[in-house]
Amino acid sequence: MVEITDGEFKQLAEYINKNYGIFLKGEKRTLVMGRLSGILEKNDFKSFSEYFSYVRSDPSGEAEKNLVNRITTNYTYFMREPSHFRYLRDAALPNLEKSIKDRDLRVWSAGCSSGEEAYTLAFILNDYFKDKSWWDTRILATDISEKALETARRGIYDSARLADLPPSWKLKYFKKLDESRHEVTDGVKKQVIFANFNLIGDPFAFKKRFHVILCRNVMIYFDQDKKRELINRFYDITAPGGYLFIGHTESIGSRESGYQYVMPALYRKSWEQIRG
Repeated sequence: MVEITDGEFKQLAEYINKNYGIFLKGEKRTLVMGRLSGILEKNDFKSFSEYFSYVRSDPSGEAEKNLVNRITTNYTYFMREPSHFRYLRDAALPNLEKSIKDRDLRVWSAGCSSGEEAYTLAFILNDYFKDKSWWDTRILATDISEKALETARRGIYDSARLADLPPSWKLKYFKKLDESRHEVTDGVKKQVIFANFNLIGDPFAFKKRFHVILCRNVMIYFDQDKKRELINRFYDITAPGGYLFIGHTESIGSRESGYQYVMPALYRKSWEQIRG
């Protein structure tokens, strides 16, 4: 295995932090070596400096996409942090149903990984809005990893991963492929728009604001400045009365943004702040 020097790790870490907001701490050095060593060996790179030069000079951008795919951790599962989904169903959606006049509910799963979070949102929205002809409940789901997005778009999961889902969801929203695999139904797939998006590098050029944003267990990889920057970008594109869900290991300081605290890992942009 090719060793990465202190200088090479620093160079790579600074590049990733600047362009993607991910903070690679020193203890991630072994992880980085392990995940990238196969690329170096396959392409006969003699050092990480040589590999990094190749990444930055590749005009197609594919080398950089591959780098990002390998160093990002895409770990998630259906109904992760279930208290969030219960609150969405029992409190947030009833509030939004009353306040959204054009019946265009805008939901963003930011850092959607392999799709389980976005599809869970779709199941909840479908159950709640039983007459969907009156509501637009499409979901935007984004991630920087193309590999994760490919899995999400396929919507095929090991049957064991569905173990904690309600039986009604398994019947309504999945097709059984065989004893070990289930696939999300076409109707649900059409409801979710998966797209590659860099939360730090890409502009938030959205035409309308979002009523619900989930960015959970993503900011744990960011340094404090990038985290604060992202939170305020989220705030600017949150509709009045809209919600931001973050991971339970994450928090937002009272002075970091205009969001108001609702409960652990849940914040809201109040109407009063907008009017004031």
